[in-house]
Amino acid sequence: MTQQTSKKNPKKILVTSALPYANGSIHLGHLVEYIQTDIWVRFQKMQGHTVHYVCADDTHGTPIMLRAEKEGITPEALIANVHDEHSADFAEFLVEFDNYYSTNAPENKELSQSIYKKLKTAGKIATKTIEQFYDPVKNMFLPDRFIKGECPKCHAKDQYGDSCEVCGATYNPTELINAYSAVSGAAPVRKETEHYFFKLSECEDFLKEWTRSGTLQGEAANKMGEWFESGLNDWDISRDAPYFGFEIPDAPGKYFYVWLDAPIGYMASFKKLCADKGLDFDEYWNKDSNTELYHFIGKDILYFHALFWPATLEYSGYRTPTKIFAHGFLTVNGEKMSKSRGTFITARSYLDHIKNPEYLRYYYAAKLNSTMEDIDLNLEDFVARVNSDLVGKYINIASRTAGFINKRFGGKLKIPSTHPSAVQEIKNSASLIADCYLARDYGKALREIMRLTDLANADIAAAAPWITAKKEGEDASLQLDCSSAIEMFRLLTIYLKPVLPNLAAKIEAFLNVPELTWVSVDTPFETGHQINTYEHLITRIDPKLIEAMTEANKENLQATPTVAQTVAASSTALPEVEYISIDDFTKVDLRIAKIVNAEHVEGAEKLLKLLLDIGEDKPRQVFAGIKSAYDPATLVGRLTVMVANLAPRKMKFGMSEGMVLAASDECGGPFILSPDAGAQLGMRVK
Repeated sequence: MTQQTSKKNPKKILVTSALPYANGSIHLGHLVEYIQTDIWVRFQKMQGHTVHYVCADDTHGTPIMLRAEKEGITPEALIANVHDEHSADFAEFLVEFDNYYSTNAPENKELSQSIYKKLKTAGKIATKTIEQFYDPVKNMFLPDRFIKGECPKCHAKDQYGDSCEVCGATYNPTELINAYSAVSGAAPVRKETEHYFFKLSECEDFLKEWTRSGTLQGEAANKMGEWFESGLNDWDISRDAPYFGFEIPDAPGKYFYVWLDAPIGYMASFKKLCADKGLDFDEYWNKDSNTELYHFIGKDILYFHALFWPATLEYSGYRTPTKIFAHGFLTVNGEKMSKSRGTFITARSYLDHIKNPEYLRYYYAAKLNSTMEDIDLNLEDFVARVNSDLVGKYINIASRTAGFINKRFGGKLKIPSTHPSAVQEIKNSASLIADCYLARDYGKALREIMRLTDLANADIAAAAPWITAKKEGEDASLQLDCSSAIEMFRLLTIYLKPVLPNLAAKIEAFLNVPELTWVSVDTPFETGHQINTYEHLITRIDPKLIEAMTEANKENLQATPTVAQTVAASSTALPEVEYISIDDFTKVDLRIAKIVNAEHVEGAEKLLKLLLDIGEDKPRQVFAGIKSAYDPATLVGRLTVMVANLAPRKMKFGMSEGMVLAASDECGGPFILSPDAGAQLGMRVK
C-alpha cells in the first residue's frame, strides 16, 4: 500500500491486542506486543484510514479469586486496582487505545451469554461427566496449575498437574503420584462433575479451510496443521463454583472458563466504544461486514485464537478475523527474563529509571518483523543503537543546521525549484517504507530510514554549512543548504512518526507545521516558511541508568542452606532415601550427546525440542523441560548427558526418544549436565 492508494481507498479497521491478565504488572515482555500493535495502528491512521484500537484487562479465573482472597479484598477491588496500573503504564508508553476496558463488564456478560446460547442452538454445546481433583479443605475443584505432585513418568517431586518440568512429560492431573493442592496443601480427592463442552471436533472442516485462507502467517498455519493431524478435541468451556467469572445461563454453579469470555472481551470493549462514540457495532461484527478485523497476539496463545475463537464466531453468527498476527517472545541479553539477574523489568521500573518510553519503542521496532521469531533486548546494544541512530544521526540533522536558519535568516526557509538529489531520494522511499510498516516488517523500515538518515548527514557534511557561514556573499547557498536539510528532517520525521509519536509532535511544533500524515510527503516546505527556534529534543542514554535499573530489579536471593544446616535447624530428621542397587543403575544407558539443534515448541510452556547426536545414524529427538533456563540458540553445539535407552514416548508435540539429565531446585534451574572437556559424543557414562 502506498500513500496514494490510501487516499483513494479509505478503510474501516478494528484492531486488538491480547488481553493482559489482571494478576500482575505489565513488564517489558508484554510491551513487545502493545508497541508493535500501536505502531501499526498509528501508521494506518497516518494513511487516512479509520482505525479503532481496543483492548481490556482479562479479569476472570481462579488465580484472580485466590489472589484477592489472599490480599483480603474482593476480586472486583483487585481488578480495579490493576486496571488503573495497567492503564497508566500503557499511556506512558504511548500505547493509544481508543478504549481500554475490562472483561468483567456488563457488555461482556451479555455478549458471552448470548454467544453461548447461539452455539447451543446451533448444536455445538454438549455436556459430559468428568472426574477432577477436588480440594476438601477449600471446597473447590482445582485447575491443573493448582495441583502438584510426583511426576508419573520420571518421579520428580513438586511437578504441576499438567506437565513435568524435569522430563517434559504431559499427563492428566489424576495421574500425579501423591498429589496435593497448591492452595491448601491438602490431598485432593477425585470427584465427578458435569461440564459443558464446545464441540470443536465438529468444526474441523471449517477450521482447516479458514487457517489456510491467508488469515494466518505461514508458520502459524503450519503449526495448526500439526494439531489437525492429532485430531481436535472438544473444548471444556465450564468451571465449577467457586469461580470468579460469568455464570452459564440455566446452569447454576457453572461458570464460563476464562478463555471463553476473554476473547469476547474484544467485542465488549468495542461495544463500549460504540456506545461512547456513536459507532455501529454490527457494521464491524456482522458476517457480511466490509470492515477489517486484526488481532495481534503472542505465539503462545495461537491455539486459542486460531481454533477456538474463529469457531466460536463462525457458529454464533459473527464475522471472523481478517488476519491474526502472532509474534515471538522477548529475551533480555540473550536469555529468558530473570529476577535474579535484574532483567525481569516492569514497565514502571523502566519509566522510573530510563524515563523516555520512545527509546524502547524504537529499539523494539528495529528488531521486529512479520514472523513469530523471538526478539532480544540486549541492554548494551539498546544504549548504543538509541544514542547512535536517534541522537547521533537523526536529531543531528536539525541540530547542525536549524541554528543557521534561526540566526541568519529569521527562521525563514528558502526552497529551490528543483530539490537536490538527496531530498528526492528520501522522498522516493515513501512507498517502500509504507509497505514495510503495513507488513509489520518494522526492522526493514527502520534500516531504510537510517540509510536515508546517513544519506542526509553525508549531504550536509558535503555542503559544510558551518564553513559556508564564514564566507562573505554565500548567504544564498547557506540558506538553501540548510533549508534542504530541514526538508530532509521533515520527511524522516514522517517516516518515524508511528514509532516516535511524542518526538514527532515536538518536531511538528519546531517546524511550525500541521500534524504530519503520510500524504505530507508530497507537500514540501515553500520558500518563506518560518520555523521556530530549535530547542534540544532528546538526550543520550547514560549506561549508568541501565545498571541502576537492573540492580533495582534484582531479587534478594538467600544463600541455599547446606544439608547439615538444614538438619540442625529442623526438629525432624531428613526423610529416608529410597536406595537402588548397582544392578538397577547399570540398566540406565547414559551417553554423551551433542546438541545439534534446539528450538521452541509451539504451545508448550516449558519444553524445548532438542536433536541429540550420540553417534548413531541419525540424531535423536528429545523434548526437555528446560525452556525457562535456556535460549535455544545457546545450546547448539554443547555436549550434555542423555538417557539413551529410555523407551520412546509419544507426546502431543511429537515422539521423544530419550531424556536429557538436568538438575534444579527451588532456587534455580533446570541446568543441563555437561561433561568436562575431552568427552566425546556417544561415550558411555559410568
